[in-house]
Amino acid sequence: MPSNIEKIQELVAKRDEARMGGGEKRIDAQHKKGKLTARERIELFLDEGSFEEYDMFVTHRTHSFGLEKQHYLSDGVVTGRGTVDGRVVFVFAQDFTVFGGSLSETFALKICKIMDQALKVGAPVIGLNDSGGARIQEGVRSLAGYAEIFQRNIMASGVIPQISGILGPCAGGAVYSPALTDFVLMTEETSYMFVTGPKVVQTVTGEVISTEDLGGPNMHATKSGVTHFVAKDEHEAILMLRKLLSYLPSNNLEEPPMHPCHDPIDRLDDALNHIIPDNPNQPYDVKDVIHATVDDNEFLEVHQSYAQNIVVGFARYNGRSVGIVANQPKYLAGVLDIEASRKAARFVRCCDAFNIPIVTFVDVPGFLPGSAQEYGGIITHGAKLLFAYGEATVPKITITLRKSYGGAHDVMSCKQLRGDVNYAWPTAEIAVMGAKGAVEVLEGRKIREMETEEEKMQYILEKEQEYLEKFANPYNAARYGYIDDVIEPRNTRFRIIRSLETLATKKELNPPKKHSNIPL
Repeated sequence: MPSNIEKIQELVAKRDEARMGGGEKRIDAQHKKGKLTARERIELFLDEGSFEEYDMFVTHRTHSFGLEKQHYLSDGVVTGRGTVDGRVVFVFAQDFTVFGGSLSETFALKICKIMDQALKVGAPVIGLNDSGGARIQEGVRSLAGYAEIFQRNIMASGVIPQISGILGPCAGGAVYSPALTDFVLMTEETSYMFVTGPKVVQTVTGEVISTEDLGGPNMHATKSGVTHFVAKDEHEAILMLRKLLSYLPSNNLEEPPMHPCHDPIDRLDDALNHIIPDNPNQPYDVKDVIHATVDDNEFLEVHQSYAQNIVVGFARYNGRSVGIVANQPKYLAGVLDIEASRKAARFVRCCDAFNIPIVTFVDVPGFLPGSAQEYGGIITHGAKLLFAYGEATVPKITITLRKSYGGAHDVMSCKQLRGDVNYAWPTAEIAVMGAKGAVEVLEGRKIREMETEEEKMQYILEKEQEYLEKFANPYNAARYGYIDDVIEPRNTRFRIIRSLETLATKKELNPPKKHSNIPL
């Protein structure tokens, strides 16, 4: 019978074996691809010395296709808990050195265990994905394992933050777990995501396409919108994940963490008084407005390369985490289209789920016209953003910078969608449409009846000027109380911070329901 010392030595030896994953050669191969191992990723992500691993000694249960002769401790995924900036998080990291990180029944059960615990204690779940997909030798059991994870993703949605780091391959059924999480991050050159790979695509459709063009990070960041962030390498990816977590609460019953702020709340930025061009058709960068008003000019943009006509992301005002939504005049004049509406709606709902106040900067000429938008369902997609703002119960502060026309005015967190504080700059124009279009509608018949072109042009200019004098300012809306105050641009930071402080104790509830029926 082995002695106690021998039993302890056996334990140490097994731990060492588990930490080696698929062995030295496969670890070296992982490093040659520019990728870290599962445990290296966790060590980099968590606070030093905080990781507590679960199920290190788990192995698969398959006895066919030769797998009964291959057993690796941990079975291809490292799971456990630790802390990030002192806050508890649960994490799993798929280990590509073991069966290519393929998911087995026991692999899935390990992930489900930490997801269940995270939901019980109210802590975020971070998944570091690097997997070849389902373990084919296990057949339907691996598919059932995916479904078990999906169900937990769904139950945890809006309750605890879920973040997916795609640090290698993620294909087939494996893509749906990240898609169900709150945020997805990919790395350049080493990661890709798709439902079916290039070979299957070519066989079925005849289309020849590369892995990068089909499912690489650049494609998903610019065209599909599947990924919210792209990092240059894994070290940058890990730092981005930690930074993102700093803006989020641990669960939906907590407030986001407050951070010390040494940026004066009454800091004035005179540049804001001159940022709006005199020419209403001239663009400017709304990010300059954001950076000028937030703490330390620091803004974490989400979906930076997707639907760039609207900007969303996280920042802080006097240490308080907020979500920012802003029309971007620099792209498509800041117009709302299908992609922009979807992007902003999802972000607004995420902020509302996790008690993060929403600050909206408005400069929107309307919805993008055209058959492509109508055929694509701009009505339904625009309604998503409308719905998201109207449903949100977190503090909502809106600042109209310049244009706010037509239905897009309503959609962008107007007073009637339960906007708590609605400010406008003196440059704001709030109307049904621009002067030129309004004159064509209101005076079209009279203009057509005029005899000379000179007479028509003179009349049009007079009426456009009349319309501008009435609506190219915020005071008409302020007269009805739709705007709470017209503020000096350089004082925007101070007014937002004071409003957030006032609204910190806001309580607003939606009617009891099973769930809403948002226009998907």
